[in-house]
Amino acid sequence: MTTFTPSPGAAPLSKMVSAQTSYEVRSLLRNGEQLLLTLIIPVVLLVLFSATSLLDVGASSRVDFLTPGILALAVLSTAFTGQAIGTGFERRYGVLKRLGATPLPRSGLILAKTLCVVLVELLQAVVIVLVALALGWHPHGNPLSVLLFLLLGTAAFSGFGLLMAGTLRAEATLAAANLVYLLLLVLGGVVFPLTKFPAGVRSVLELLPISALADGLRQILQHGTALPGGDLLVLAAWAIAALLLAVRFFRWE
Repeated sequence: MTTFTPSPGAAPLSKMVSAQTSYEVRSLLRNGEQLLLTLIIPVVLLVLFSATSLLDVGASSRVDFLTPGILALAVLSTAFTGQAIGTGFERRYGVLKRLGATPLPRSGLILAKTLCVVLVELLQAVVIVLVALALGWHPHGNPLSVLLFLLLGTAAFSGFGLLMAGTLRAEATLAAANLVYLLLLVLGGVVFPLTKFPAGVRSVLELLPISALADGLRQILQHGTALPGGDLLVLAAWAIAALLLAVRFFRWE
């Protein structure tokens, strides 16, 4: 006769993270507003500025200049803005409070949400690349270098999004996340070249994580640079700081 003995211990961290990641992906795909932010807006900007003369990028092809920046914008919209707003309201409605009563640690929740973001970004990247190729984009560079920048950018923006959602009220997170999104869209070299700004202002803007991500991707995909070291260091510093701060200060309620 088989005896079934209960095992009261928590599941392995990998299984908890896997289950939470699956839940996060299903929740995101059911949220039409977040899908609009993360997918439709970047594609519309890519098509609008590539197909018209609204943007002056000098001698460069508009689509060659824009596509790396739009990929950076997709990371920003998914990892930071969408995640901050979604997590902020989960916290307000008590979803995170219930998760806090489970064995899932804060680091596990942050990892699961970051993995969810990576999966959504894969979908975004496929759509953006297909649209850009249809518009005449000619990419260069090493795909592994592109992947490294995208992962570091995801880590940085995911950390800051969760830090914001885990420390501010949901309404404040909604307002602040959208404001930061708009400011970085305009000031981060995503659509408008940083060379349009005065030298003193430009030197500060170049230290922003979105600027390092957009410029790094542009150096690789437009100019064929093997690995832009300066942008890589800036982005890595932001990623480490963001994740450490999120793990330290994130609150379940």
